[in-house]
Amino acid sequence: MIAAIGLYFFFSLAADNRIRAFNILPWLMILAALAAVVGGSIWLRSIGQRALAIALLLLLAIPGALFALFFLVILIAHPNFH
Repeated sequence: MIAAIGLYFFFSLAADNRIRAFNILPWLMILAALAAVVGGSIWLRSIGQRALAIALLLLLAIPGALFALFFLVILIAHPNFH
């Protein structure tokens, strides 16, 4: 899910011509990292290393879950930012 969100942002910004020469390198590094995590977990699972594949995917899942939890707390708590 997190990798799909990264791809969505990349392609939506690319469609608006907002990805230029000065910021293509960080985007390529982000996409390469996402591909390495997802591809590495698939490869590890294919060779029988299921626990390592899950641990590798948790590198993306834990920050994504914490981000979703943050927004849930913001929605429930209704903080006053004055």
